[in-house]
Amino acid sequence: MSRMLTASECAAWLLESDDYLIISHRRPDGDTLGSGAALCSALRRAGKRAWCLDNPETINNHRPFVAPYLAGEGAKPVTPVTVDVASEGLFPEGVTGPIPLAIDHHPSNSRFAENLCLAAERSSCGELVLEIIKALCGGIDAEEAKLLYMAVSTDTGCFQYSNTNAATLRAAAELIDAGADNSELNIALFRTMSRARMALEGRMLTGMRYYKGGKVSVNIVTLAMLAECGADDNDCDDLAGLAGKAEGSEISLTLREVAEGETKVSARSKPGWNVSEVCAVYGGGGHAMAAGVTLHCGPEEALELMLGAIDEKCPQL
Repeated sequence: MSRMLTASECAAWLLESDDYLIISHRRPDGDTLGSGAALCSALRRAGKRAWCLDNPETINNHRPFVAPYLAGEGAKPVTPVTVDVASEGLFPEGVTGPIPLAIDHHPSNSRFAENLCLAAERSSCGELVLEIIKALCGGIDAEEAKLLYMAVSTDTGCFQYSNTNAATLRAAAELIDAGADNSELNIALFRTMSRARMALEGRMLTGMRYYKGGKVSVNIVTLAMLAECGADDNDCDDLAGLAGKAEGSEISLTLREVAEGETKVSARSKPGWNVSEVCAVYGGGGHAMAAGVTLHCGPEEALELMLGAIDEKCPQL
């Protein structure tokens, strides 16, 4: 069982060691990458040697943000720290334990690390890392503000998701005051889309499925769909929000075929429904209203399994 640390205790722990390798999760999003890169920057300002793992699944839109912090030739990290990683099953390829420190905001964290700094009430890991950096360095610089704005904004859907709260907005304001250019970042992260992504979204919206009288909305993305649209992993960031926009939807599922016989499920819900419990039926997890699981089957079989899990965990739906 992990030893629990506050943000200030986590900062003190970080000052005691050196040669850090900061690890993001599989299929990394803006929160795990931005939070990790900001922490890496702050550790360097604190006089530490630190690098971020070069996660091979990082999409092109995010890679420029983390490029200055990647572990290259000559780097010799010996102290792994995970950021925004909820369980061992989310370790990127080649990463194994033991992990001396995990920084996370997922209530379903599996307590895999020796030390855990967990803030389950936070909408993003970036908000927690902001507090750690202030304890570590006394404040943040403009570069860290930019990276943390990416973290906070992407995990809240540019502050549209239901996990956004007053603390989220206060953190965003603090980051803007510290130098994050929210206009430039919002255009880059949310208002720029490839033609392949636009074609893919069109296919997803026209192919939406509905169950339980429309209370469950489902998108399925197959490898064939991606090929037909000319899309790849770089065009698949944050697809999970589309299905939940359907009027009357309480729970939405996005099932993406990532390889033959492997389907990534992203579940979202309106308040009152716990999709983390739904995903936990098959070993997944996350937050009450945003969770996921990877199933080792095709998307149609995965859909049947997830509908059964919804029946089990949400019988009132």
